[in-house]
Amino acid sequence: MGEHRELGLKAIDEARADRKRSKHGRISGKTWAVGGAAVLLIVFAAWMFKGSALSSGQEQLLAQQRAAVKTVGGEWFPLRDRIEKMTVDAANAAYPGDQVDPEVAKWDFRSAPGIYLRLRVEDAKNVESLRKHARDSAKDAFTACFLREKNPSIARMAKGEDAGTGWQDQPWNLRLAYNATYILSDDWVEEVKNTREEINLRVYVQQYENAKTREIPLTIDIVKKAEFYLFVLDEDVPEAKDLADGGKITQAALQQVPHPARVYVYDLKNDKLMVRLRREGDADFRFAGEAAVRDPQVLAAMKRQVNNCSLAQSVLATIQPTPSAETTTADAGAP
Repeated sequence: MGEHRELGLKAIDEARADRKRSKHGRISGKTWAVGGAAVLLIVFAAWMFKGSALSSGQEQLLAQQRAAVKTVGGEWFPLRDRIEKMTVDAANAAYPGDQVDPEVAKWDFRSAPGIYLRLRVEDAKNVESLRKHARDSAKDAFTACFLREKNPSIARMAKGEDAGTGWQDQPWNLRLAYNATYILSDDWVEEVKNTREEINLRVYVQQYENAKTREIPLTIDIVKKAEFYLFVLDEDVPEAKDLADGGKITQAALQQVPHPARVYVYDLKNDKLMVRLRREGDADFRFAGEAAVRDPQVLAAMKRQVNNCSLAQSVLATIQPTPSAETTTADAGAP
């Protein structure tokens, strides 16, 4: 049989072959539609599965939280409510005048375990506001000068920190209690319900586990063992507005200027008010030598330090007055 001979020009044959391949190799519109639908179905199924897993995780976590409210909450809430009532009542009442129980001079509460809170009067008018602002309350130089013999050095202030910030010793700041028990609140529940990502849900799970196993038991134990509750309510003054961002008076601004502060000490074991004083702290400082600090934040922290120490010394002078020179001389000459 002879060799097959191609008809026509080579270019025409190649064009025919290309058209043939194109005809059989092209994906039809129907095929595209079916493929696209399949992809969308897979994506939808994955989204549904993810949503189902997230919802299941949320329900499981919130069920555990509801159980914690009944157990550890049953211990914490009565303690919290007792402390909050003292504070809110003091903030809402017109100041009735100073009161110092004579027994306070014999009561060594300054070395006993206690709890502390400091707020503006306006931030302690109701329970909701108190709980919100208490989470930002920090231990300050008032407690350092009021309850400790040895005060922080000037070197700490030179770093721009208020004296007392971050201390883990007595008195125990109630801010830690409110932060630890936040998982028992309705606000925390709403945050969990509104989360849309599993990675965020895992953060809430970690928060819950840490609070339930460590922070809340520690909080309850400390508050139960506390022998006194010391709290300070600062009254606003117009001078603080000039130092506050946006014109809203803050604790940081208020403590830089002279202002009336109400100081309360409760004997928690006997449920008795021991000290109620209204005093004003006002002091200044000067630099020795050439090492003057010029950083505004550091200077503000130092001003808060000396004002708060001045307030503490004023309160101490009232509740534990130093014997007069005449009394000391008489005692020294007694047989």
